[in-house]
Amino acid sequence: MTHIPLTIATTDYDHFRDLRFGLVRTEGIELTWLNLGHHECFARFTANREFDLSELSFAKFCAQASRPNADIVGLPVVCSRLFRFSSFYVNTKSGIRNAKDLAGKRVGSPEWAHSAAVYMRGWLQNDVGVPLADVRWYQAGANAPGREEKVELNLPAGVTITRVADRSLSEMLAAGDIDCAIIARPPTCFLDGHPDVVRLFPDYVDMEEEYYARTKVWPIMHIIAMKKSIVEAHPWTARNLYNAFLESKRRSLERLLDPAVSRYPVPWLATYARRMRDVMGGDLFPYGIEENRPTWEQMARYTFQQGIAHREMKPEEMFPTGIMTKVII
Repeated sequence: MTHIPLTIATTDYDHFRDLRFGLVRTEGIELTWLNLGHHECFARFTANREFDLSELSFAKFCAQASRPNADIVGLPVVCSRLFRFSSFYVNTKSGIRNAKDLAGKRVGSPEWAHSAAVYMRGWLQNDVGVPLADVRWYQAGANAPGREEKVELNLPAGVTITRVADRSLSEMLAAGDIDCAIIARPPTCFLDGHPDVVRLFPDYVDMEEEYYARTKVWPIMHIIAMKKSIVEAHPWTARNLYNAFLESKRRSLERLLDPAVSRYPVPWLATYARRMRDVMGGDLFPYGIEENRPTWEQMARYTFQQGIAHREMKPEEMFPTGIMTKVII
């Protein structure tokens, strides 16, 4: 059988490794895998479609997949997912003590279409009741200057963004030139122990467990995007890829949950992972449409509200038709 050659670019994830190393095969497909940093994957796929498949920010995916005549489609495969109440960092001199205090404050994020910030801005607007227009938004690189927006925006009425090209969010937060930063990774000033920079929610784990129990949203940061032309020419490729990703993830979680074979030298990691498995109903890291419906729907709604997506997509529109067809033996 002739295999279809496809290129794919992702960061190095344990749940992809068995597929990347060829221990799991994709029926009918020969993958050439590029192991790149996720920002490089995003930039090169967004700008030039350099790869057939690529890891892509979920927010940026919504921006591009919701365009008229979109040329990409997603696989319901999760590269990265994290709860984000830990991502609010504030300068203590700002007077911010809770989420409502962010109204009227200067709040920065690396990009407007930054998935971590999209989730938390959506939470502020929809759950806390702080309208986006009531916050003074800033955009700059997280720990170094020069980061730029990668997708087109249509900002909601009343929302403005001040873009700062020559300073980082970390630098501005430490100096008190912004009051809060919503950043996926801790800013350098926080890691260095700056006395004025703290997490807004030091009890974020408890908040995140309560949030999941209430909403069943397990925030997805990055997914796999695929050129739509491949699916149109070979409809079977999407499901075969999904099956292979699913098997690779199964093997990864099997290693994680078994302390005898875990690749991570961390005490009690498997015990903690089994507890989280039970909290989450049996699957720590679900793939699929129905398994993640509340999360797909929430990001679709938030990206449309925030002027990133061109329209509010349904989960079924994000992925190839029939990819979740059940096979009954």
